[in-house]
Amino acid sequence: MKLWLLCMLAALCAGCASSDVVRGRLHYGMDDAPEGQRLMWPAAPEVPRYAYTGTLVGEPNFQRETASGMAALGRWLVGLDAAAYAPLVLQRPSVVVGDEAGRLYVSDTSRQAVFVFDERAGELLLWDRAEGQRRFVAPSGLALAPGRLFVADADLAAVFVLDLQGRPLASIGRGLLQRPTGLARDAASGQLFVADTQAHDIKVFSDAGDLLHVIGRRGTGPGEFNFPTHLAFAAGELYVTDTLNNRVQVFKPDGTFVKEASFAKNTLGSGAAWDLAFSRDAEQRYFFLADGTNEKVRVVLRDTLEEVTNFGDGGRQPGQFYGVHSIAADSAGNLYTTETYEGKRVQRFVNKGIGTVAAGAQGVPWPKSK
Repeated sequence: MKLWLLCMLAALCAGCASSDVVRGRLHYGMDDAPEGQRLMWPAAPEVPRYAYTGTLVGEPNFQRETASGMAALGRWLVGLDAAAYAPLVLQRPSVVVGDEAGRLYVSDTSRQAVFVFDERAGELLLWDRAEGQRRFVAPSGLALAPGRLFVADADLAAVFVLDLQGRPLASIGRGLLQRPTGLARDAASGQLFVADTQAHDIKVFSDAGDLLHVIGRRGTGPGEFNFPTHLAFAAGELYVTDTLNNRVQVFKPDGTFVKEASFAKNTLGSGAAWDLAFSRDAEQRYFFLADGTNEKVRVVLRDTLEEVTNFGDGGRQPGQFYGVHSIAADSAGNLYTTETYEGKRVQRFVNKGIGTVAAGAQGVPWPKSK
């Protein structure tokens, strides 16, 4: 009888989302900005194009409606009640993507879950279930489709499909993928492109989850890869961060090579090309390349692959980066960056409009002390 009851409970829970929920008003912390001012890129007297407007770390960004909840969070922040109260906070954020409803999805490999920051609903959700009773182990790449979120788990060697309530729907690539890290979906065809980093190739799946073809192999020539990590689509073309080759390669959806460009090509270690996101103007004239090793974001013309400027520097202060791993742009063109290693945060940079900027490194334009 007990065994039968346990089996029934397991079956009932198999289709459920595993989600912790924090409720409150979402705010981006600005207390860490120097002198309470916004950081602007480029610095005055240039016309600013982006402004630092805060950081997300998790539960501390949600102002609770109850005094008791705020008191508990405050005691945790100052080091009290550590064992009794453990808020939901980012530990090792990997990839960030945003949807048209204003939700931000952040995969966290140490927390083994996906954080969902929902500003409109005033909720922070934590989704840790991959399929059935199996939980995520090393969630990394994320991609959105109508009503669905795709999550690549590098250690489970598969891509998992969730609905937008966090409920597991299906898995893709089991037995075919070695270590998937990056995802991109072609909205026109419904095909899902997976960066299989350990296999040094890109695998293409149908919307039904069938393997269609494979792009590339290990090497340094055009169409070859050395640990590709992340992918993005623009104007019907696939952009690949070929990480340890320090370059971005561009392909047609059928795998035809189009062009490539190198960035900081002498970079060793973890490479210079980690992730990219496109500007949200109609032409998508630019893409933003996260360079985690050199601790900056590069701004690149999409048609020529020419770098026009870059911003950021190493460090943990606002506008600095500690392993900038992923980058995303929302519908308004605002940028969001994650920092792996010990960064443990998402930074937001608000779009101030596209225009001419000075070439070269902009660093971090901190205001001068009075």
